[in-house]
Amino acid sequence: MYIVTIISNPNVSLLDLGVIKKILSSFETCKNFKWLMPKVAAEFEIPAIPVYFEEVWKEYQTKEIDLTVQRSFGRKKKVLIADMDSTMIHQECINELAFVYDVGDEVSDITQKSMNGDIDFENALRQRVALLKGMKKGAVEAVLKNRISLVPGGKSLVNTMRHSGCYTALVSGGFTLFANFIGCKLGFNEVRANELLFENEVLNGLVREPILGKSSKLTALIEISRLLGVNKTECIAVGDGANDITMLSAAGVGVAFHAKPIVQEVADVKINFGDLTSLLFLQGYTVDEFYS
Repeated sequence: MYIVTIISNPNVSLLDLGVIKKILSSFETCKNFKWLMPKVAAEFEIPAIPVYFEEVWKEYQTKEIDLTVQRSFGRKKKVLIADMDSTMIHQECINELAFVYDVGDEVSDITQKSMNGDIDFENALRQRVALLKGMKKGAVEAVLKNRISLVPGGKSLVNTMRHSGCYTALVSGGFTLFANFIGCKLGFNEVRANELLFENEVLNGLVREPILGKSSKLTALIEISRLLGVNKTECIAVGDGANDITMLSAAGVGVAFHAKPIVQEVADVKINFGDLTSLLFLQGYTVDEFYS
C-alpha cells in the first residue's frame, strides 16, 4: 500500500471538504482518509502509484497544495538530517553578510549559481568568503542577531522527532557561528558546518578546510546512521540546494523544501507550500502529537 499526503500552508488552511473530495475523486481507489491537521493536512491510502499521479500533483500545485506519495510502511523515521540556509532559516547567511559588507550583488550571484549547480559549492564558498575579507566579527554577530529568522515549523519538527526518540542533526554548508546558534535554538542533537577564520576579530577571507559541501552532507548521513545502528532508509533529510541532492537521494525520504529547480527535478518528495511541519505529516504524525 501507498500513502498520499495532502499538505497546505498552515497560515492559509486551504483544505476544506470540497477540495478534499475533488482530490479523492482524482484517484480510482482510495481508502482510510484521515485528517492530520484539519484544513491543513490529511492522508489516505492507495494500492499503487497511478501513472497519472504527476498530472494530479501539477494540478494542485497551481492551487498551492502539495501532494506526496510514499510506501505506507516505515514512514516514521529515526534520524533527521537538515540543511540550514533557506531550509531551517529563511536566509542564506553569506548573502546577508555580503549585503551588510556592501558586496551583496557579487556574492548573491555566486550563491545563486552554486545553488543551481552551475558552480561547485566548495569553490563558490571560497570565492564568496574571500569577498568578506576585512569584515569585523562584531558585524558578523550583528547579522545573526538582526537579519536571521526561523522558518515556521522547525522547532515543532525537531522537538517532536526528538520526543519520539529520533536523532536530529543540522548539517550546513554555512557557518558554525550561525549554525551553532540555530541548532541550539531549535534543539538539534548535533551541528556540523563550516568555520569562518578570524585574525584579531576580523575575517581573513578564508574558511577552514576541508569545506563541508555536498559530499560532507552525504558523509554525515552515513556516519550518523552507522553510529546509531540504523539503515539510511530510516532517515529523513531536508534541503533546498544543489549541494543537498546526494544527501536527499541517500535518505529513506529526501524532501526538497521550497527548493531550487535542479533539486525539484530529482527529488521524489517536494514541499513547495507547507512549512517544516510538513515533514511530520509525511511521517504520519497528527497535530495532536506535535511538541513545540
